[in-house]
Amino acid sequence: MRKLATAVVAAGLFFGGMGVAVADSWHDVTMKTTGAKFTGRYMWEPQLQKHGGLRVKGNLKDTDNDDGHNVYIYSKVEGYPWVRTKGVQRKTVSIDKTFFDSALLVTDLVEVQVCRDRGSLRPDNCSELRKFER
Repeated sequence: MRKLATAVVAAGLFFGGMGVAVADSWHDVTMKTTGAKFTGRYMWEPQLQKHGGLRVKGNLKDTDNDDGHNVYIYSKVEGYPWVRTKGVQRKTVSIDKTFFDSALLVTDLVEVQVCRDRGSLRPDNCSELRKFER
């Protein structure tokens, strides 16, 4: 009887852990606008790892080498101001960044978009705003 109970508990823990692993697995994401493109993956970090933030890995690419403009990722964690993660003009840059709220153990909302910096006289063009919610 004890062996059966132990087997049932072990199976429950195993399958429960599988559900958590699937929830925190990597997902593909692509954001693009004229002159800029981000292709990569994202996942939500576990609660006690990196503040439970949104981890984004991929490549930020300047798709129009002759326009003379830089590219960047524009991100906002709930309750904080917008932050730029800059790319390099005429190149592809590898990004591996975790967006999180330093005051909390779990971040619930992150907004991200990719943009082309067109200078101070013309407005930047950006992709559609993506909202990532836990």
